Amino acid sequence: MINSLINFFGASSKFHLFKIFIIFGLTGSFSVVLSEPLLQLLSIENFISNKFFYWLIRLILIFPIYQFVLIGVALLFGEFRYFKKFFTKFINFFKIH
Repeated sequence: MINSLINFFGASSKFHLFKIFIIFGLTGSFSVVLSEPLLQLLSIENFISNKFFYWLIRLILIFPIYQFVLIGVALLFGEFRYFKKFFTKFINFFKIH
């Protein structure tokens, strides 16, 4: 099972796979934490009173935050080259050049 995960993620070893999982986990957590202050900065609560729309906007906001945090966390762990392809896919998806 571990070997199939190593192949799926394109990792070079078990340790590399472990680092990839840690980076993905930290990035997800940081993205959720950073979305709240950003929404407060934008004063979204003043425009939207419905909790459903508030959470919908927050989830939509988490996606781009995640991409940028992923690059930062990957840099800290020395895995920029590996995660660059995820960021490039994101940029190409929105046609940002």
